[in-house]
Amino acid sequence: MPETSFLPVVILSCKVFQGFLDRYIPEGLRQEMRFLDYGLHAVPKKLRLAVQEQIDQIEEPSLIVLGYGLCGNGLDGIQAGDHFLLIPRTDDCIGILLGSYDAYLKEFNQEPGTYYLTKGWLESGSNPLQEYHKLMEKYGAEKAAWLMDMQYANYKRLAFVAHEQVDLDQYREKALEVAQYCTRWGMKYEELLGSTSYIQRLAEVALYLENADEDFIVIPPGGELKQKHFMRT
Repeated sequence: MPETSFLPVVILSCKVFQGFLDRYIPEGLRQEMRFLDYGLHAVPKKLRLAVQEQIDQIEEPSLIVLGYGLCGNGLDGIQAGDHFLLIPRTDDCIGILLGSYDAYLKEFNQEPGTYYLTKGWLESGSNPLQEYHKLMEKYGAEKAAWLMDMQYANYKRLAFVAHEQVDLDQYREKALEVAQYCTRWGMKYEELLGSTSYIQRLAEVALYLENADEDFIVIPPGGELKQKHFMRT
């Protein structure tokens, strides 16, 4: 693993991780922290462009820690430029919130038809209830209902996942409103309390990049982050 301890560390992350990145990335380690809006996930191309723009603005060669997963291929094609990139090897934020890829895989195997809800999705309006309201305004109630049925009819569970009990308590009322709407497809509602383990390990690997294992991706300067990097053998 190349020597990176001399490089400044820049955190570039989805806002959903702001609270505990602030907590677990020591101030002495990070030079700068940048957080992007949750809603970018809704259009992966916009997410890619926004992340790339932020990377390109960083003039000094750095170790850039991306607080994202693949996110609907939103990170496919990201160019490292003059920097090292460090990324969790996970499909999206759910694995990070649950604490590990294995925890996510366990949930997937037990309940494959799960729609995951987070406080970020609730705050940004990216959830089935809000989608329905937007479609209804545009197309009317009948067509909106048909479009929603096409997208969500195969889901069996709505899981509200957070890494802290305080988030579950604070956002439960909003989550239950979404859950009530999702009963039209027979979705059951559950809450999952995750773990900060993945974020803590991310901080440790940022400090000692040689400790990066299969749960992390390291892209060297001049490299390109691709979908294949997220695949696990």
